[in-house]
Amino acid sequence: MIKFYTSAFSILLLSSVQAQYCTAVGPSTTADSNLQSFNLSGESATAITFTGCPGVAGLDDQTFAESVVLNAGTSYTAYAQFGTCGGNYYGVGQAWIDYNQNQVFESSESIGTWSGTPPTALSTWGFNVPAGAISGTTRLRVVQFEGGALPIDPCAVFTWGSTTDFTVQIGGGMDCSGYLGQSTASPRPVSALPYSENYNNSVCYYNVMPVYGSPDVFYRILPVQLGAQYITISLCGSAIDTYLSVLDADGNVLYYNDDNAACGTSSKIHFNAGTHDTLYAVVQGWGYAVGAYSILVEEELAGISENSNSANFELYPNPANDRVKISVNEVNALVQIHDLSGKLVYTTTIQNQQEIDLAELGNGTYLVTVLTEKGTFTQKLVLQ
Repeated sequence: MIKFYTSAFSILLLSSVQAQYCTAVGPSTTADSNLQSFNLSGESATAITFTGCPGVAGLDDQTFAESVVLNAGTSYTAYAQFGTCGGNYYGVGQAWIDYNQNQVFESSESIGTWSGTPPTALSTWGFNVPAGAISGTTRLRVVQFEGGALPIDPCAVFTWGSTTDFTVQIGGGMDCSGYLGQSTASPRPVSALPYSENYNNSVCYYNVMPVYGSPDVFYRILPVQLGAQYITISLCGSAIDTYLSVLDADGNVLYYNDDNAACGTSSKIHFNAGTHDTLYAVVQGWGYAVGAYSILVEEELAGISENSNSANFELYPNPANDRVKISVNEVNALVQIHDLSGKLVYTTTIQNQQEIDLAELGNGTYLVTVLTEKGTFTQKLVLQ
């Protein structure tokens, strides 16, 4: 699968960042097909009683206006009228409740579907809130997609139709308060090296890192305390397509990898921890992927080889004076240069082969890391 990088390396991550649903969704116009009404009665006399039209372009966010309380393990009935604010055209409709609160509307969370050409009969959907649903605040999304097909992508963008969100409060479900790894404030601790576990991001985790919409799991690594200078983090063998980032204590992204050449769609990073007291490894799926993954964190006792050239990465001359050439079989490859303390001192983007001026760095030994779609490659560079 071809991957496209966003500006992950410029992110400043704070533990107070809120989880993010896909919200750049829905119709580009206000004409024609639209959810005309949606009704759902819940506990304690709460109910969603929505009436649509006129149409709304993009997401019709009703989360502050319409909410309902539902209990885990209990059955309910929703009523949806898929219609139009203009002409009558064939379309499809679907609704989901994010039971596991991971900010992803999964196919297993669908509560009903519809297809037809308005006017059609009111859709009546009986559904059961799973006993394992997560307690707390979550979302219900209803999409009407003119000219579309089932199943609908809940994050779809289209021309005519509607995407409408409501608030659902789940009671009597699972308590996620004891789950570690939801942010830098409550990470899963890497207490010793090597460290490994098989884990899952599908329950009690949500999206924080804006690179992809998949839920994130945070791990804390203490390199100085663990006595580790060079560290490898591997997600090889994971059941889902993964994306891996390494952050410093302030939330700045130091390294990232999507597909590692040795791991297929899994991720792997080998890096110099420098003098960092605290680092965070962030595991997430590519896109909106959720499910099982395997993580291994270990020390590379041999460090980074002086001759670690790969067919994907060449650096010359080395040693060098002010200017060096970097050759990589990629376009838009990210280059990061760190000093031996681990401080990022230079960054740029290159196209295939390019000469860069490093006169401002001064004499010394540096670590040059090239981050590409094929992996992360690091080599020592001596400036003299």
